[in-house]
Amino acid sequence: MLKFTEEHEWLKIEDGVATVGITTHAAEQLGDLVFVELPEVGATFTKGGDAATVESVKAASDVYSPLDGEVLEVNQSIVDDPSLVNSDPQGAGWFFKLKLANPADANALLDETAYKELVG
Repeated sequence: MLKFTEEHEWLKIEDGVATVGITTHAAEQLGDLVFVELPEVGATFTKGGDAATVESVKAASDVYSPLDGEVLEVNQSIVDDPSLVNSDPQGAGWFFKLKLANPADANALLDETAYKELVG
């Protein structure tokens, strides 16, 4: 199941674990990323909590936790090479994997059609 937030995060949910990243739209708006800071494995977040930070040549932005959960894994590859987020934001440029506290909460997020309407 693929879901999106109005804050431009995407989630791919499998077996109660969400792989989270920023959308192609967000990556294009930010421009070339030069720095990514990820959460610690084991950190817990509530929906909307500041989970990561990205810096581009234009600005720094927070990446929010899309739902409540615990970080199981982070993508060290994007810390080592932030350009991965620009080249493949919804693939190799994922940020972290979140074990969802309540997977049913994902039903309230946007589907791909609704997200595309949001960004126009």
